[in-house]
Amino acid sequence: MEFQTVIIILVSSYLIGSIPTAYVIGRLHGKNIFELGSGNMGANNTARVLGYHWGAAVWVLDGCKGITAMLIARQLVGGDDRSAAMIISAVAAVMGHNWSIFATLLTGHIRGGKGAATASGTWVLLVSPVLIAVALISWAAIVALTRYVSLAVLTIVLLVSLFITATFFFDRGDPIYILYVLVPAMVFYRHRVNIRALLTGTERRLGERAK
Repeated sequence: MEFQTVIIILVSSYLIGSIPTAYVIGRLHGKNIFELGSGNMGANNTARVLGYHWGAAVWVLDGCKGITAMLIARQLVGGDDRSAAMIISAVAAVMGHNWSIFATLLTGHIRGGKGAATASGTWVLLVSPVLIAVALISWAAIVALTRYVSLAVLTIVLLVSLFITATFFFDRGDPIYILYVLVPAMVFYRHRVNIRALLTGTERRLGERAK
């Protein structure tokens, strides 16, 4: 892959990932998502502020950011480089969502989401539908048992991401596929407050709405 192509993939994927979906939907309802609930521009906070259906809409749209970025990256290269291009794109898209240039310009502070929805969108092009179905069922089971959405998200993102990294690396033997471990790393970093809250028993459970 040529260096300039890699730069184009990184920049375009980052910008697509940076689109502040939750902020736009919140504004359409006369609310600033950055000033409500946790202040996070993600599906979980949107669900608490606007309701579950809008939270689901943000999740799907944020997932589509990952899919779109990867499809564009795949079209920019050919042959064996396509998988590597999609891995690079996936990492950049999640980075864009987590540290959004558009959200930063809107608020004057470095802002973004937590990356789980965008990460899950990348799975559509990297793993089988069966694995995605298993991941969704497992997520639902963890939420049903604990009512901790963050715990379910972190568990599934970690397991699926490690599976993707290992599968591509051992199948193709190219170190570039190890880059995908940055996806769960970024998701966990952005969930660090949630992780501390889970450990101390102060994390909000599903159904506890933001005020």
